[in-house]
Amino acid sequence: MSAADQLKRGLIALGLTLESDIQQRLLDYIALIDKWNRVHNLTAIREPEKMVSHHLLDSLAVAPHLHARRLLDVGSGAGLPGIPLALTNPEMHVTLLDCNHKKAAFLNQAVMELTMKNAEVCSERVEAWKTQNGFDVIISRAFSDMGEFVRITRHLLIPGGMFAAMKGLHPYEEIEKLPRDCKVLQVLPLAVPGLEGARHLVLIGLDHQAR
Repeated sequence: MSAADQLKRGLIALGLTLESDIQQRLLDYIALIDKWNRVHNLTAIREPEKMVSHHLLDSLAVAPHLHARRLLDVGSGAGLPGIPLALTNPEMHVTLLDCNHKKAAFLNQAVMELTMKNAEVCSERVEAWKTQNGFDVIISRAFSDMGEFVRITRHLLIPGGMFAAMKGLHPYEEIEKLPRDCKVLQVLPLAVPGLEGARHLVLIGLDHQAR
């Protein structure tokens, strides 16, 4: 099955409807990862068809659960999940943050080649980075344990915003170790087409009175 057909079938399974030009830009993004991967080792996955399920569909599975105006993708790496989310949500402004300069160079190239007007790249350590405009959703995909994720990014979350942690198995132990002022809003099991392993999205808010 071609990557294009795999993407079409996966989108149907996720209940997502995307215009053909958006689907093509997602495939162009995978082709760009494949090209850069040969030199810069952005991801351990080498086959473009496998990238569709493990990268594109895995990222897009969270889309129905996120309603952000400004989203921060922490430890973005090859742009996951930030680039697929930005490509499919033009009204959402996405900041792709990664302190690795080679990965940031790829992210800048991807934003330019894919003509993404709603995305920008930041190559900083998140715990030291400051911005005038905070974020209503801060997301991570296998960036760190959730307690650390919340600790080093909380200064960037606006009041009423939430953290979104993409996980494999249900992270019971990590949830138990969250700071006292963290409130788990939802733990959503995700069914990702082409992925056999368990996937969960954990949505976390802050209760400022509990600190």
